Amino acid sequence: MTTHMSDAERAEAIKAFEALGLCSQLAEAAAGLGWKTPSVIQQQAVPPLLQGNDVIGLAQTGSGKTGAFAMPILQALMDRPQELFALVLSPTRELAIQIAEQFEALGSGIGLKTAVLVGGIDMMAQAIALARRPHVIVGTPGRVVDHLSNTKGFHLRGLKHLVLDEADKLLDMDFEQEIDQILKVVPRDRRTQLFSATMTNKVQKLQRACLVTPVKVEVAHKYSTVDTLRQQYLFVPAKHKDCYLAHVLNELSGSTAMIFTRTCDSTRKIALTLRNLGFGAIPIHGQMSQPKRLGALNKFKAGERKILVATDVAARGLDIPSVDVVVNYDVPANSKDYVHRVGRTARAGRSGRSVTVVTQYDVEMFQKIEHLTGVKMEQFPAEREEVLLLLEQVGAAQRIATMQMKEADSGRKGKKRGGGGGADEDEGARGFMAAGGGKKGRR
Repeated sequence: MTTHMSDAERAEAIKAFEALGLCSQLAEAAAGLGWKTPSVIQQQAVPPLLQGNDVIGLAQTGSGKTGAFAMPILQALMDRPQELFALVLSPTRELAIQIAEQFEALGSGIGLKTAVLVGGIDMMAQAIALARRPHVIVGTPGRVVDHLSNTKGFHLRGLKHLVLDEADKLLDMDFEQEIDQILKVVPRDRRTQLFSATMTNKVQKLQRACLVTPVKVEVAHKYSTVDTLRQQYLFVPAKHKDCYLAHVLNELSGSTAMIFTRTCDSTRKIALTLRNLGFGAIPIHGQMSQPKRLGALNKFKAGERKILVATDVAARGLDIPSVDVVVNYDVPANSKDYVHRVGRTARAGRSGRSVTVVTQYDVEMFQKIEHLTGVKMEQFPAEREEVLLLLEQVGAAQRIATMQMKEADSGRKGKKRGGGGGADEDEGARGFMAAGGGKKGRR
C-alpha cells in the first residue's frame, strides 16, 4: 500500500535506498511504493546480496523481507538480462501471488515478466505464461515440480537466483521432497537466499544442503512479538465462546480484524454466524477454490469486509495492510503459530492489538505461549452479565449458520462440484442484528 510522500521525503527515501548500493532506478521504485527508509532486514541483507553472497535471513513476518530479496535480484537482472533468471519458492498460493506482485511493482520500469506457479489454477494457463519466458518465477514447490515434469521446454538449467521464503513453513508443510527435486535440477553455480521466521533443525539442515558460506542476518529474537502490539486474553467457558467473540467485535467495532480458527469448518461456521449477526465477515481456508480465496482476500484488502476469518494457511506472509486486531478464536496448538498469527497486526511500527480466547481446555497451551514470547498478557475487559445478553441472538445466528452450511454442502453435492466455499460463505447471510433483529452493541 503506497504512502503519500512529499518531494523532500521522496528524495530522502531514494538517497537511503541508493546508500545500500541499489541503482537509482530501483531506489526510485522503492520510494514509489511508499517506502520511506529501508527496513532493518533490507539494510542488513541487501549489501551482501549485491556483493554476490548467499544469505540466510531470520526475520519476522512484516519486516520487509520480500523487498530485501527482490531488489538485489532485479539489480542483477538489469546488469545481465536473461529469461528464467530467478525462482522464488513460497509455502502458500496467496504468498506466492503477493511476492510476484511486489516484484512486478519494483520492476515495472524495466519490463519485468513474472510467472506464478501455484495449485488451484489451471496448469495450461501457467504453461502459456512459462512459454513467454518470464524473468522471475514464483511458486509453491509442488506445482513447480509438476511443471518441471510435465511442461515441455520448461527447465531451470540457466537459473541464477534461488530464494526459499518462509523456509520453516515450507518444511513444516512437508515440501522437503519437492525442494530436493528442485535442488537437483538447478545449477550449483547460483546465488541462494533462505528466509525464515524461526531457525529450526530442519531449516539448518536445508541451509547446509543449499547455501554456500552464507552471510547470516537476523532481525528478531527467536520468537519475539513487536513492542507496539497490545496482547490481551479472555478466559471464557467453551460453550459461550461465540458470545464472547461477538462481544469483543462489538467493543472494537470499526476495527479491521483477522480471526484465526483451527479448522476449515469452524472458519466457515464462524464467518456465517458473524454475518448473521450483522458483522461484515468473510472466510479464507484451504478448502476454498483459488479464485474464491483470492476474491475473499481482495474484498478484505479493499475494505469491503472488515473481518477476515482464517485458518493458519492465511497466517504466514500475507501482506494485508493495517489489520487493527487479531483474534485467536482457537488457541494455536503450536506456540510458534501464535507469533505468526499476531504478526498480522502492529506491522511496520504501527500499534495493534491481539485478543486470545482461552477456554478451560486451552490453559496449558496459553501458558506455553506466554512462556515462549516472554510476554504476560493483560485481561480483555468483559462483564459476564453483559456478554450473556447476546446469548439468544448468537444461538439463533449459529443455528442459521449450521443450516446454511448444510444447504451449501448438499447443493454442491447435487451439482457434483468441488472447490469449497460457495455463495453460502459470502452472500445470503442477511444479518438479523443489522436487519433489525437487535442492536449490534451499545456504542
